[in-house]
Amino acid sequence: MASYRLHKKMKIYTKTGDKGTTALFGGTRVPKHHIRIESYGTIDELNSHLGLIRDQEIDQQYKDLIIHIQDRLFTVGAILATDPEKAILKNGKERLNIPKISNEDIERLEKEMDVMNAKLPPMTHFVLPGGHQTVSFCHIARCVCRRAERLATALNDIEEIEPSALMYLNRLSDYLFVLARKLSYDLQANEIKWIPEKES
Repeated sequence: MASYRLHKKMKIYTKTGDKGTTALFGGTRVPKHHIRIESYGTIDELNSHLGLIRDQEIDQQYKDLIIHIQDRLFTVGAILATDPEKAILKNGKERLNIPKISNEDIERLEKEMDVMNAKLPPMTHFVLPGGHQTVSFCHIARCVCRRAERLATALNDIEEIEPSALMYLNRLSDYLFVLARKLSYDLQANEIKWIPEKES
């Protein structure tokens, strides 16, 4: 994610990372194992899992929202890939034209969860991931989202990032859990409750 805008004839390979470093937005070079790289790399991983969910035989309304979420995750990735010291000029203006995560983006996930939850039976137990391949993909994406959130919060302890990005990841993992339950319902998959086995 070394460049926000891709040029038409830009080569995919640049050879600039051959020594184990990569460039953030703003030009700062850091090791490829830097927590900032781990953070937005995990966002990229999450986005790919969402693409897998979108490729399933699910209602178009879910696909449309997933496309919107994928777009928002590119924004989160851009935020995480920006060197905070290079983002603001001395006059206080933003140097890089990085979009933002808005309150409306977060509220949209909350509203979608409310709509889905209203159609689901009350949840009385934890549920075991699985029951249908599409549902399992949702649970995997949820887990990757939680990992992305953990990495982003760890990064935030070192270099503060926009609170809205952290909030979005938190809501998104909740959304993916509710989506998994709703797809189980839509697909009439067996939702197995976790009831701890008693010791014999």
